[in-house]
Amino acid sequence: MQKLFLIGFFLATVISGVIIGCNNAKTEEPAPATAMVSQDSLIKRGDYLVSAIGCDDCHSPKRMGQRGPELIPELRLSGFPEKGMLPPGSPDALKKGWVLMGPDLTATAGPWGITYASNITSDSTGIGTWKEEQFIRALREGKSKGLEGNRPLLPPMPWQNIGKLSDHDLKSIFAYLKSVKAVKNVVPAPVFNQ
Repeated sequence: MQKLFLIGFFLATVISGVIIGCNNAKTEEPAPATAMVSQDSLIKRGDYLVSAIGCDDCHSPKRMGQRGPELIPELRLSGFPEKGMLPPGSPDALKKGWVLMGPDLTATAGPWGITYASNITSDSTGIGTWKEEQFIRALREGKSKGLEGNRPLLPPMPWQNIGKLSDHDLKSIFAYLKSVKAVKNVVPAPVFNQ
């Protein structure tokens, strides 16, 4: 009987020790993702985001095809064409609160005036000379050219939504845009209604 008691006591002690040990064991937190991300992976992620967000919708000139507006590949992301012309607008529609878009969607007229989509290629007439901080400020704070004290970005640029992306995503978009073919295109300044 005494042997049985000692074996039971021994087992209870071992089991208690294991339970206490498990409860007091420090669990290791998973290691944070490494801060070192390759430039290629940033560019790949940026390419995905630019396509998914629809940057081409406004920033890429288009020509009419069989199914409507089609991107002009050699002008991709270069904004409203420097020598582009808009058809006559409808002042009556604007007075009634309508917002009108140019035929290739790179220009928008509304109560504020006329906005021309920016060149966001890697050319110096686009974002070629921008620093990453400028790009992030433009999208987080809605500042033209990402410079403090500049005018706000104008409609229809959805910076309020895009600015909610993570730092990693914004850096990825910037890395991708800096990698795209440079297109020299000086976009006209916006026209403000008086």
